[in-house]
Amino acid sequence: MATQAQHLLTLANRSYRPCQSLLALSTSLATSFSHVKTCNSPNYSTLAHDPPIQHFVSKITTLPNGLRVATESCFASNTASVGVWIDAGSGIESLKTSGTGFFLKRMLVKGTERRTQRQLEEEIKTLGGHVRADSNRDYTYYCAKVTDKDVPKALDIISDIVQYPKLKKRKIESARHEILKYMKEQEEETERAIFDHLQATAFPDSPIGRTPYGPAENVKTITKKDLLNYMSSHYTASRMVIVACGAVKHEEIVEQVKSLFTKLPEGSTTTSKLAANDKTIFKPSEVRIYDDNVPLAHFMVAFNGPSCTELDLIITLDVMGILIGDYSKSSGSSEQTSSALVDRLGISDIAEEMRTFTDYHRDAGLFGVYAAAKPDCLDVLAHSIMYAVIQLCYKVSEDDVVQARNKLKSLIKCPKHDSVDDWIDATDNTGYQVLHYGRRLSYRQLRAWIDAVDADTVKRVANRFIFDKDVAIAAIGPIQDLPNYDWFRRRTCSWNKN
Repeated sequence: MATQAQHLLTLANRSYRPCQSLLALSTSLATSFSHVKTCNSPNYSTLAHDPPIQHFVSKITTLPNGLRVATESCFASNTASVGVWIDAGSGIESLKTSGTGFFLKRMLVKGTERRTQRQLEEEIKTLGGHVRADSNRDYTYYCAKVTDKDVPKALDIISDIVQYPKLKKRKIESARHEILKYMKEQEEETERAIFDHLQATAFPDSPIGRTPYGPAENVKTITKKDLLNYMSSHYTASRMVIVACGAVKHEEIVEQVKSLFTKLPEGSTTTSKLAANDKTIFKPSEVRIYDDNVPLAHFMVAFNGPSCTELDLIITLDVMGILIGDYSKSSGSSEQTSSALVDRLGISDIAEEMRTFTDYHRDAGLFGVYAAAKPDCLDVLAHSIMYAVIQLCYKVSEDDVVQARNKLKSLIKCPKHDSVDDWIDATDNTGYQVLHYGRRLSYRQLRAWIDAVDADTVKRVANRFIFDKDVAIAAIGPIQDLPNYDWFRRRTCSWNKN
């Protein structure tokens, strides 16, 4: 899933970032207003109180085969980030093919018909750059950060990776071993594991409920033929976006893409068509894994949320997350704006961590709270969290909403012309947004949407998603004192009910 600043700022590893998924989504909010459900945005001229926003030139070109090229140019920069974003994630995989995309992502950096794995690594090292890749529930990407003069070389490497993989048997077995080891590591990472369990119980009959790496049985049996079939079905031109941000010229990138990406299949099946055949349905449920060997009790309680295209709702839920707050005992203070809940946690010492989170997909989403505490604090902590959540339906201060809006806007950073890492974030956001919405939303537009949220909006959205609504719960550790499911469900109606 994602971090609060990470749907907003980076979106890499979108499978789950506890404590950042909330704001992370805000930067993913780019879209064409004609393609999404909208709210009444304020006139941009009223935003004079906002700090100046640096402007970058964003352009998108669609080639005859359906391949899109998106750039965000800043000619004052001498660094850039380039990559390919593919509308293919585990969310469109069947139970039989589950994990194939993740496996393929591992394989494509292990050598091509033109380059061995060592040659790939050496070329990237020579460029002084860095290549990263990820395949999650929603999409797959391969991205490189380089200096301006090395952009053509980086594009050549990326085109080689996605069009001419070698897929040697020995490398497949190596990847199989790596993935099985990785899966075991993920199971031992409590915060990651608990989110995977939450997804599985909330969406039990959907691909979204499965992890991107799939079940171990699939990993053990995936073949070269499976990988090639996956590429021919999903790595098609119309489902790809080539993205370049920073010291790049749009016309030059387009010409380079035309000459490099010549072997992509031109399949007509879209991810939307695939998703329509397997609609995601939220199921009220819970999963509890009792383990007294884990020092802290971890739990998540989540509500059914909007899809990634319902931007007015997403932004309001982001604001609501800030109103609830985030707390970390080790940091000694909130990572977000202060709230009544955060203040109580700081005084009473009943929690080690407490974070709001969001996770949005093509036709489903989650909004909720993650917490970790000592076992004897669970009952009081659950009371405190659910009280703060249900208050959003009844009692919301306009001053608090303004403060939360300002905090959310402060997390939307424009790239600095001399920061390679900022260009990677910009590339990530652009790729995600063009895949899902067809365009890049400007920073000023995004701020305008945030300013449209007021106290009445918060209460209206809270009543839609929280009041008397079913929940999904996941818990791991010494959780004997965590209230039962019915207790949590009753607290979504009225705090006075027992």
